[in-house]
Amino acid sequence: MAIFLTGSTGYLGGYLAAGLFHGHRESLNLLVRAKSQQEAGERLWQSLQLHMDFREFQDFVAARARVFLGDLTHPQFGLPDDDYHALAESTDSLIHCAASLNRKSEKQCLNVNLRGTLEVIQLARRAQDHHGLRRFSHVSTVAVAGARQDEVVQEDSAIDWARSDYDPYARTKKFCEHMVHQLLPEVPRTIFRPAIVLGDSRRPETTQFDMVQAFSVLASLPVLPLKPNDRIDIVPADYVGSAIVRIHQSAAPKYPRYHLSSGTGSQTYRELTDALVQTGGSRARYLPSLGGPFFGVLNWLSRKKNTLGRGASLLKVFWPYLIWNTVFDNSRVVEELGGEAPAKFSTYAAPLLRFSRENKFRYPAKPWPSKNATMVSAGGGAGA
Repeated sequence: MAIFLTGSTGYLGGYLAAGLFHGHRESLNLLVRAKSQQEAGERLWQSLQLHMDFREFQDFVAARARVFLGDLTHPQFGLPDDDYHALAESTDSLIHCAASLNRKSEKQCLNVNLRGTLEVIQLARRAQDHHGLRRFSHVSTVAVAGARQDEVVQEDSAIDWARSDYDPYARTKKFCEHMVHQLLPEVPRTIFRPAIVLGDSRRPETTQFDMVQAFSVLASLPVLPLKPNDRIDIVPADYVGSAIVRIHQSAAPKYPRYHLSSGTGSQTYRELTDALVQTGGSRARYLPSLGGPFFGVLNWLSRKKNTLGRGASLLKVFWPYLIWNTVFDNSRVVEELGGEAPAKFSTYAAPLLRFSRENKFRYPAKPWPSKNATMVSAGGGAGA
């Protein structure tokens, strides 16, 4: 039997696949959007090389991973009937991590987040009817809490359907949680809501740069239109990945929902900008009264087709989450992990920003080593 993991070629999904491989013995069923096993292997290598070398990657895929070539948004993932039945019959638990984070495209969020989650739920129901399902873990987001200001949000009161949502991503993820709850009543379910996932507390390397770029822009400004004592809830990817894997593999998690966040330990902008002075910048002045005009400038600059426009567009998208001064209580996950709290962003922000700038906000990915190194999964598929 195996754990079905979606999103394994994504940033957080790579942490989950690596965590399950390094710390546990179960096989993995991986859904990868690709036309061949070889293409799927190359996509997986791009995701997992942050966590292992190529030899270890080959051993992992050959011994422990069965790769299914499919698309989350297609009926039965677009798989042939035999493959779909094999997936359902061999799946013992599910971690649904795949999602569209495109906060500007309602179409993409509807297709990937809603339709995709519905297909994963359908698979879970088939597995449950066939042999029973150990657990369904759904990776959501703290953004389901909707429009907030100056709050500490608890897990069980986060969703308030009367509140407005900031963007299509938050709205669709809220409905995804609702579907999981309504359509899988007999399956043990765990909802994970990460806050702003940014960097790795153990090393400067990252493969996800959108939020890093937004912070790079802020760190370069002599005047910040923010309140210096406002807090921002940032959590490292290594903590999030470890928490999801450990709780999913637990025989009996204590709670149905977890905020994967820094909670009341979230740092202020003053603390973060002081830490980022190490990257060569100067200490910024804070003028929160400039927030309105600053957003107007961002709106104008975001239309430009250049690097400045790209940075402005990112800041515009994330702006609501930068000024809401809202954090998400993390006492449940800290308790579940035996008192382990996430590292503070200030302890690793400077090396993360240096690495990102030196590599022009691109990960220096290693290519597939050789045409002779074909992709072979545990299911027996070889790359063409």
